[in-house]
Amino acid sequence: MLKARRRFYFILVYIFVTLIFLSLAVYLVPQTKINDFIDYSNTFPTAVTAVLFCILVLVASTVFGMIRITLERNVMRTGATAFLTEFMEKLRLCYSMEDFYTLIAALLEQKADCSVLYVNRSTNYVLYNSPNRITNDQAVMDKLARNYPLDWGDGTFFLGDDLGIVSKSKKARGFFISTYGHHFYVFCRYTRRFDLAIFPKLLEELERFQLRAETITSLSEISELSKEWEQLAETQRSFLPQRMPEPERLKLAAYFRPLINVSGDYYTVLPIDEHKTLVMLGDVSGKGLAAALVMGLVMNTVKIKENKEDLPGMIMAIDKAIKGMHLQDKYTVLFIGIIDTQKMTIRYVNASMSDPIIVTRSPDGYRIKSLTSNCSIVGIIPIDEVEVSEQRLFSGDLIMMASDGVSEVMNEDKVELGDTELFTDTIKKSAAKEPREFIKDITDLVFSYNADTRLHDDLTMLVAKVQG
Repeated sequence: MLKARRRFYFILVYIFVTLIFLSLAVYLVPQTKINDFIDYSNTFPTAVTAVLFCILVLVASTVFGMIRITLERNVMRTGATAFLTEFMEKLRLCYSMEDFYTLIAALLEQKADCSVLYVNRSTNYVLYNSPNRITNDQAVMDKLARNYPLDWGDGTFFLGDDLGIVSKSKKARGFFISTYGHHFYVFCRYTRRFDLAIFPKLLEELERFQLRAETITSLSEISELSKEWEQLAETQRSFLPQRMPEPERLKLAAYFRPLINVSGDYYTVLPIDEHKTLVMLGDVSGKGLAAALVMGLVMNTVKIKENKEDLPGMIMAIDKAIKGMHLQDKYTVLFIGIIDTQKMTIRYVNASMSDPIIVTRSPDGYRIKSLTSNCSIVGIIPIDEVEVSEQRLFSGDLIMMASDGVSEVMNEDKVELGDTELFTDTIKKSAAKEPREFIKDITDLVFSYNADTRLHDDLTMLVAKVQG
């Protein structure tokens, strides 16, 4: 219909333009004989005629464009095609599947008297079906699934009485659009009355809607997921000390910077009595939710353990709790110690943690003593026996515990900070400072050494300083 009318007006306009051109040519060229005209004996009339011809072509194109737009508007907005045109235009304002289903019900079903079936062919899940016999007939759905499987190509196709493909719309009793693994079936007894020009436009608009709805759904899921991750991060932070205790003769400070919202790093400080304080810092393997769950489990196990001076019992309890989660590849490295400011000692278990250190004063300046590992990783391999080590403390000693995100940060030459004299020199120079200032010096060093590029691990530090 629309195509035939456009062809008719195209021919009409260009016949009219041709007649005008010929009339002007005859009027302007002095000699009316064809041979003389071709001879180009008079160049001026010929040039004028050529210019007029170009002008007439432009005018004709403009006129035809206006006619085409008017025709399209009239044809697409009248008769049966008007229903699909209205559906297509309102589809542009749909941003969710709920909007889409509401539009189908209000326009295609109630106004246009069509039956609609919308199927996710990748799962064969019916997303929408009109409440009538055709679209609720299981035999119909099974036949459509057999006839038009998932690998059916994208496009618009006409359905016959037997639900097979027909090549001509005059014989169609419906149509379906296949796009992005979804099949949109519309059963309509007057399908032949729809102008064929509407179907490519409807296909394009449906594709746009599906992409738009999918994008918005993904963004909504990301938003919800982000909220859940933020809630999880807040829960995880609640496990950490909200305020550092102030034991006698001991000053404490900590730094915690997760790489992402949630972290596998953890630390805690628990006063046992007026002289003894339990300190712990650890790192769970991996990142994300599983690491955060193990972190919370470790922190809770330490918190509820009654005898906090029983370091071997504490390690065994943590090991049992992690293994009980059956996460297979999850384990933790950790350092746990008890600082006794009366006996001036630290008793500890180092389960494969990057060596915590004691920075102590000597006649030649500050020296660094490592609290070396004396236990395997916890939570994945059998632990038969847990050894407890002890080190003497002196007034002014600084105990530094840090995750490997501190020592393993690299510069542009791929040299780890922990392997440099710069790291040890900074520790020694800052050892006389208060724990909070000491931590600031180390974190400043980490970020400058990393040249302000993206870090690749969590940063966690716990520092304790023995007072005189």
